[in-house]
Parts: sequence; structure tokens; C-alpha cells
Amino acid sequence: MNSNIEWFKKAQYGMMIHWGLYSLLAGEYNGRPSSNYAEWIQSNLRIPNKEYAKLTQAFNPIFFDAEKIVALAQKCGMKYLVVTTKHHDGFAMYHSQVDRYNIYDASPFHRDVLAELAAACRRAGLKLGLYYSQDLDWHDPNGGGYLTNDLESAGSSWDNNWDFQDEKSKDYALCFNNKILPQVREIMSNYGEIAVAWFDVPMTLSKQQSQELYATVKRLQPDCLVNSRLGNGKYDYVSLGDNEVPDVKTAGNEKVDYNALNGFKPSPYGLYETAATMNNSWGFSYRDQDWKRPQQICQTRKHLNSLGINYLLNVGLDGLGRVPMMAEKNLLAAEKLMDKKD
Repeated sequence: MNSNIEWFKKAQYGMMIHWGLYSLLAGEYNGRPSSNYAEWIQSNLRIPNKEYAKLTQAFNPIFFDAEKIVALAQKCGMKYLVVTTKHHDGFAMYHSQVDRYNIYDASPFHRDVLAELAAACRRAGLKLGLYYSQDLDWHDPNGGGYLTNDLESAGSSWDNNWDFQDEKSKDYALCFNNKILPQVREIMSNYGEIAVAWFDVPMTLSKQQSQELYATVKRLQPDCLVNSRLGNGKYDYVSLGDNEVPDVKTAGNEKVDYNALNGFKPSPYGLYETAATMNNSWGFSYRDQDWKRPQQICQTRKHLNSLGINYLLNVGLDGLGRVPMMAEKNLLAAEKLMDKKD
């Protein structure tokens, strides 16, 4: 029996962390703003990889402190941490042996921040989850998304069609075999127990590729729970839409009809989660000061939990590795409100 199933049901509340090269740009580039999602800035403003990669020279987040971040999560009542290991820009936030485009090898920081967060979580008794963008990769000429550019995205396209323009020559299988699958093996092998595998935006993966990733996670981390954004119907729990808060009421023993939520079939284990932002962006943005108020955070958490849905609330660290002041302030205030009666 997977012990993480009961743990996930009881966890109810977690912290997600979006952090990467995009945090340095903070939603601005060459006098232009990004879309609401600052982590999409490379696609939104079509920044060439050669130009975007210059950020690695400046990525030296000297105020990053894994212990402080984990302590904050615990103080706010959170039971797990989900950390971005690679977002759509292709830059790995850990020491990857597969691709030197990572925070350890490519930046002056020269530290494995994932190893530090994993160690801090173990010491604090907090469960660790890992986010990995398994389809989109703008740094790889064969990154996915090129089959669905007719669909709206938070950028200018799903794939990198500004550096790699010949769509017909792209073969996602090469990216999958050479980078995606080997990196998933790495993160599932080198950082201790992983409770959650958090995949995202499946646009290109075949059914076989989704199955292979699922099997790889389960082989290396048998109790790890895989979210529904892996793609092709292979998952352990349902990730609802970004910031999705279902307006579903229950009475007595009446059950929530999860078939109606976000088009997914029900979770095989009755596990559901909403990942949400503290403001509008997931990545850090100077311009985005539209912070969720403590009362709003508290009310949303209570509502989701009453429906059996975990609340995974995102914090976008800044370029120096800090939790934004208003994010920390509002999270702490929201936790104090949880102790008060409605």
C-alpha cells in the first residue's frame, strides 16, 4: 500500500516554488513587459537563446536559504514543498549531468539548490515534490509544443520557433530520449524520497512516452504520486486548472462530482489538488503587486479542503533567492486567520 496516498489526503496545504533565470528579468526585458506569467517571458518576447543564456552569468542568488524557506512553509501550516527543477526555458535548477545548462555548471552560484532544499525538507520532516516541464523546452531544438501552436499560450508560441524556425524538422522524440527522460531519472534518483512528481502542459507526448515517464518514476520512487498533467490519462492524482476553485457544495454524505472538474476522470485514489498563485504570475515579477489578501488565502484554503482538494500555493522567488516580502507577510497572516472561527 502506498503510504503517500493517506498522507496526501491529510496534507491539504503545500508550497510551490517557481524559480529560474526568468526571475532575474522579473517580467521586464528591453523596456517591454511580459505577459501576466513572468516565467513565460522568453517565449512572450521571443528572446533568443543566445541572449537569454547571458542571464546565467548574473544568476548568483546569494540570499537563497533553503532552511528559511522550509521553515516559512512549516510556520504557514504547509505539509509539502513542490520545487521547479526545470521550467519551459530548459534551464535546470539542480546539478544535472545530462545538460550543463543548469544552475551548478552554468552560473557563478555553483550550488545545487535542489539538494539544499531536499536536505532542509528531510531535517524538518516536510515532504518534497518536484516540478519538471516534460514537454516544453525552449533551449532544445526538438522541444515540444510545435504541434499545438494554433492553441493560445501565455507566450508567443508553445515551442521555440524564433530560434528553431523549421517546424517540420523537429522531432520531440530526440528531446525526450536525450534530455527529458534522463533528467527525470536524475531527479528521481539523487534527492532522497520524492512524494510528488509534478508534470505540466502535455502538448506533444505520445501515450507511450507518458507511460515511460510514469513507469520511470514508479521504478525509482515507488510511493511517489504522479499528477494528471503528465498526459495521456496516466496519473495518480488530479491537478485542477491553474487557480481553479470549484464552486461545488456538499451536503451530508453527498459526494463531489469530480467528473465535471477540468475534464479529468476521477483520481483512482480520490486525490485532488489546485495549484494557485499568490498574485497573477508564477515567476517573480516586479510589476505584479496584486497579492492575494490573507483573508482570501484563508477562505480559499478552507473551501478547497472542505471539498477534499489540496491547496498548493505558489511563491516566485526573486533573482536573489528571496521570498517576496508581501508573499511572506500575507502567508503568515493567513495562517493566523486559520485559528480563528468563521
